Amino acid sequence: MPENRSDLIDRLAAHRIVGAIPREEIEWLADHGQLRHLEVGKVLTSRNIGVVEGLFIVLSGQIGLHVERANGREKIAEWHAGDITGVLPYSRLTRPPGDTSAELPTDVVLIPRDELQDLIRECHAFTTDLVHLMLDRTRFFTSSDLRAEKMASLGKLSAGLAHELNNPAAAIVRSARSLPDALTSNENASRALGALSFTAEQLAALDAVRSQAMQTDAHVVRSPLEQADREAEIEDWLAQTGANLDCAAPLAETGITLSMLGELQSSFDATQLPAALRWLAAGCATRQLADEIGVAASRISSLVDAVKGFTRMDLNPTAGPVDVAQGLAQTLAIHGSKARAKSASVRVNVAPALPPAHGFAGELNQVWANLLDNALDAIATGGAVDITATTEGQRLIVRFTDDGPGIPADIKGRIFDPFFTTKKVGEGTGLGLDIVKRIVEKHQGAVTVESRPGRTEFTVSLPLTAQENR
Repeated sequence: MPENRSDLIDRLAAHRIVGAIPREEIEWLADHGQLRHLEVGKVLTSRNIGVVEGLFIVLSGQIGLHVERANGREKIAEWHAGDITGVLPYSRLTRPPGDTSAELPTDVVLIPRDELQDLIRECHAFTTDLVHLMLDRTRFFTSSDLRAEKMASLGKLSAGLAHELNNPAAAIVRSARSLPDALTSNENASRALGALSFTAEQLAALDAVRSQAMQTDAHVVRSPLEQADREAEIEDWLAQTGANLDCAAPLAETGITLSMLGELQSSFDATQLPAALRWLAAGCATRQLADEIGVAASRISSLVDAVKGFTRMDLNPTAGPVDVAQGLAQTLAIHGSKARAKSASVRVNVAPALPPAHGFAGELNQVWANLLDNALDAIATGGAVDITATTEGQRLIVRFTDDGPGIPADIKGRIFDPFFTTKKVGEGTGLGLDIVKRIVEKHQGAVTVESRPGRTEFTVSLPLTAQENR
């Protein structure tokens, strides 16, 4: 440590930046500066302490700046002997962006903040060098912040995509594992049916009921209680006819009604009906599994296409008519397991002869999926989600309504912002509603939200025909 002014002047003169300025300015710095020695770990500035004391001329050692990022504490800058940091002339810096501490035994000269105006007046050459240094520092920190934000965005986008892909991927695995047993049951039921003698009229009646059952869209995702009641109702009917009760579960998953089953009973005698019902149930179960695999695979493809569009990795296909009712049904098929896991009821009410929207089917499916997924996250166990699709003038209106706790008023205006989320860490990326807004606006539409405790409603408005400047 220097013991007199002369020693400090000599050390300042040996400094990489200070040594190039006139001697009288170096002497001014020695007269107005405070020499400080920092042991390893000693904090020079801290975000929690307050304002930065002033300008620091690093004579020896090393100091580092650490900031808190989304992934934890990160070192973004360091200064060595010959560098200058802290408050520079004309800088608006008050609070430091993070914590600056010594990483080696370090000597610095502090020019207090209240001396900077005198420094500008008395040390013109030094001030000029510091202005250039401030510009370089601004560019560095801007670049660092942008790079950190891009990495955080990429991580969140990857996490969001993985989260979105999980449901359809799990549906494919689950259905594929069940398919071999279903095919075996179908083959056995077909052999049993073929061993009996049926008239052409009986086979026609059986095919008609099977066709009606498979054509019924899954516009309702029932809660476990509702599904159990439906299975029990069909089981009671099967017991009365002497048929295998195992047929109840696959038949309950379809839209088949007791009146349809009554039609079959009137067409077959008591020895034929059990085989016919077994064949019907096995065929429905197999077709359901195959449909689930197809819908889930299409969902994965649409997710990839949506991410490509979001990141501008690919050109979008040509816009055209979009069957919204079909898209909603497909979305329900993918999210049905999530709804059942929460004992939730999800119902879709589509207006008769609903005309198509104009746009991109895969992207609109992404909108329906994100809105339904958010609604299922919002509701409590046993809650309900209602989806309606209708027209108002030349617009197609789709509403997602849930009975969750609602969106707090202080964050309602931010829910469509990129990366804003109210979910726990690891459960949400904040991309869902941002993607919804981008897609809807791309379709010349609008998305709005109204919320109060017990009722939150997202409304999507889309054009029925192509609009100019698309």
